[in-house]
Amino acid sequence: MSRVRIAVMPGPGRPVELREASEPKLEPGSALLRVELSEVCGTDVALREGRLAGVPYPIIPGHVSVGRLEKIRGTMADVEGRPFREGDRVTFLDVHLTCNACWYCLVAKATTRCPRRKVYGITYGLADGLTGGWADAIHLKPGTLCLRLDGVDPARLMAGGCSLPTALHAVERGEVAIGDTVLVLGSGPVGLSVVAVARLRGAGAVLCLGAPAERLDAARAAGAAATCDIEAHDENARIDWVLQRTSGRGADVTIEATGAPGAVVQAMRSTCDAGRVVVAGQYTDHGEASFNPHADLNRRHLDVRGCWGSDYSHFHRAVALMADPERSRPWGRIPTERYGLARANQAVDDVAAKKVVKALIDPQADN
Repeated sequence: MSRVRIAVMPGPGRPVELREASEPKLEPGSALLRVELSEVCGTDVALREGRLAGVPYPIIPGHVSVGRLEKIRGTMADVEGRPFREGDRVTFLDVHLTCNACWYCLVAKATTRCPRRKVYGITYGLADGLTGGWADAIHLKPGTLCLRLDGVDPARLMAGGCSLPTALHAVERGEVAIGDTVLVLGSGPVGLSVVAVARLRGAGAVLCLGAPAERLDAARAAGAAATCDIEAHDENARIDWVLQRTSGRGADVTIEATGAPGAVVQAMRSTCDAGRVVVAGQYTDHGEASFNPHADLNRRHLDVRGCWGSDYSHFHRAVALMADPERSRPWGRIPTERYGLARANQAVDDVAAKKVVKALIDPQADN
């Protein structure tokens, strides 16, 4: 049986290790995906720092990946019933085994909150097999939802990575309407994708607050009408900057994509009365924030909504968007940096330090 190289997070606070594992024995309805690209995102920084609960270390990170189906056992089909063939280039929904039987799945229609859900690269561990993208290959277990990438540039799709379906979900939650002024807090991958998706949704103008300068350049390339460097402006100055560009009212919709708890309060104070605030950046616990329920929320008649992850519909729409060369152009402008498996730890370091806009693991880069 052939060997597969894997990049492993052995535990919180410990560096990523390059190891080898045996190629898995495939059960009916499963496949072996030969990885072409896998992403490194803020979640992977949180994983290495031990800031996510219930992670079954050691793990192979990498929850969004693209590659080719090298081996298929039995039958695998897409949502339209078309069977996959060996050699097809695909991506897959990283969330696996939502039960479609619990209250969250059937009543709340919130599959992202299904208690039985598992996630490749996050809540599947090394004991579960090759279940992360930082590897030469991934074992796609039975029931994994794959999406074919006919006509899709895999590098452009991965420049969006998990941020793209998250952004689609956040803009959907914000009900961005034609002509709205949208404020995006954060110029990391999620913020950049929110800028581009909000423009496609019909926003009249998108404003972006973030840092450093390279990411603000990327935000303007993605469609932001104006950007504000948070390193040069305190909170009051940032709010004034927004008010000056919104006739003194604030944004119609504000989407927080920073991960900083204080940014949620800033989002509320930067939004117009009766506006909408979507909190998309608090995926891990960075602490608490204080606000005035009367002045910041109730008197303002704000609608504040959480946005946790994404579901299959957002991945499906992301792939459809990437198949359109013109509409996917903003993601072709996002700077990416590729790292081989042997440099996975450096990739996490660079993401944590914001030295790169988007980091990708490319197993072939070691060759």
